[in-house]
Amino acid sequence: MSSLPADVEAMVGAIQYEEQGEFPVERGYIWTTCSSVENGNPLFWDDDVATEITDGPIAPSTMLSVWFRPHHWVPGRTSSGLPLQVHFDLKDAFDLPEAVMTDNTLVFHEPVRPGDLLSTRQILQSVSEEKTTKLGTGRFWVIDVEYRNQRGDLVGVESYTGFGYRKAG
Repeated sequence: MSSLPADVEAMVGAIQYEEQGEFPVERGYIWTTCSSVENGNPLFWDDDVATEITDGPIAPSTMLSVWFRPHHWVPGRTSSGLPLQVHFDLKDAFDLPEAVMTDNTLVFHEPVRPGDLLSTRQILQSVSEEKTTKLGTGRFWVIDVEYRNQRGDLVGVESYTGFGYRKAG
C-alpha cells in the first residue's frame, strides 16, 4: 500500500511532457563541443571516417541532452522552458524547496545525426517514502527521459535520481 498522494501515484509510469526539440542537431554545435574539450576523434571531424564507421556523421553520444535544452528565449513563447519538468512538479507536490540530483545514467541506442530533430518524454519511475539524510527530510525519485529522433527511433534514455528535501532545523 503506497502512502503517496493519489495525484503523485497516478504520475508513476505515466508518459508526461512529450515535447519536440526547438532546433535540429547541427554540426556547428558538435564541432564547438568537441573543440571545447579537445576531442579530436576523427569520427566527429572527418566525413570519410564517419561514413566508413557509422554510415555518416554522428554527434558524440554525450551530447544527447544538448539537443533538448530549451533556449532561454524563443519568439512566441510566453514562458521560459524548464528541462525535467516532472522533477519540479514533485518538488511542488511535496512542498520540498530544495533538491539535488544524486545519480544520472545514460543508455545510448541509435546514433544522433546532424539534421535529426529529437523529441523527448518524461516518465516518473518511482518515488520513495519519506527519508531523512544529512541534507534534510524528503523523498527520492527516479525520472527517465526518453529521446527519439524524427523517425521515432529511440536514441537514448537518461535516468535521473533526485532527492527533494526540506533542510533540517
